[in-house]
Amino acid sequence: MKTYQYPKLGLENLTLAECDEPKPAPREVVVKFHAASLNYRDLLFAAGLYNPHPHLPAVPLSDGAGEITAVGEGVTKWKIGDRVCPSFFQGWIEGPRNAGKSHSTLGAGELDGVLRERGAFHEEGLVRIPGDLSYEEAATLPCAAVTAWHALVNVGKLKAGDTVLTLGTGGVSLFAIQFAKLHGARVIATSSSDEKLARARTLGADETINYRNTPDWDKEVSRLTNGAGVDMVVEVGGAGTLGKSVNATRIGGLVALIGVLASGGGFDPMRVLMKSIHLQGIFVGSRQMFEEMNKAITVNRLKPVIDKTFAFDQAREALEAMKTGSHFGKIVITM
Repeated sequence: MKTYQYPKLGLENLTLAECDEPKPAPREVVVKFHAASLNYRDLLFAAGLYNPHPHLPAVPLSDGAGEITAVGEGVTKWKIGDRVCPSFFQGWIEGPRNAGKSHSTLGAGELDGVLRERGAFHEEGLVRIPGDLSYEEAATLPCAAVTAWHALVNVGKLKAGDTVLTLGTGGVSLFAIQFAKLHGARVIATSSSDEKLARARTLGADETINYRNTPDWDKEVSRLTNGAGVDMVVEVGGAGTLGKSVNATRIGGLVALIGVLASGGGFDPMRVLMKSIHLQGIFVGSRQMFEEMNKAITVNRLKPVIDKTFAFDQAREALEAMKTGSHFGKIVITM
């Protein structure tokens, strides 16, 4: 079968190779992949900035969707033909994350990822695809969607009437807009593009801010909330935006720290102390969170936002497209 791998790190080293078809061990199933999606993590890994000492050769990408084509001895959860996504953390089923569960991620040199035609997975490491979603749509869920759900629902305890601030229009941010609206929240969204902001409004954003035209966007958020600040921020920028996110958050509010997209910027921790802000790192989520999220997606018929789709033999072009930062939503590779 065909598989992509990094014999050594560097996007220029991404190689399409042939390998043996996987066979399921006891309690494993084989998944034939139909689609995969990209995350910023995939670029960091290729550049050697995510896991500097990976097991090589490494098969990249954590997010995929496919159908089960073989089942091993003792499998009780699945049958041939079931549509599934592997969970980002193969070992984090439920409860809090610990060191052992942390070392079970797909696609970054710990466990082989999904940019291959088939893969074998333990039956506990899979989640059923919501019935209304295509394989391409389902492939966007394991990292970006679960991360947004974890931040807003599991940590933020989001409720109707809360105000949520989202930064940019990548996958996590757009899922956050959609999930916030499912819960009856008010959403303020930022972007450097008026066109993208207009599209964010179609997903439910109530107010939008072009941070290129309004560099002090934290002050605009304060104005829009009558000086109180938002209940929670989905913070995907990191060092470059964290200070303004703290400024934009109400006393006792939540800043869910997810991404590291923006460099530079100063951060004064005194603001966190003085405002009693909860600053919480969010690293994807458990299989249980994934399953609970999928119930909400199914009931509300939510559709993920896909920006571009590439063929399997265009994997490097897909990653190059992500580097430009011009996408709105997710970039998907079809098998």
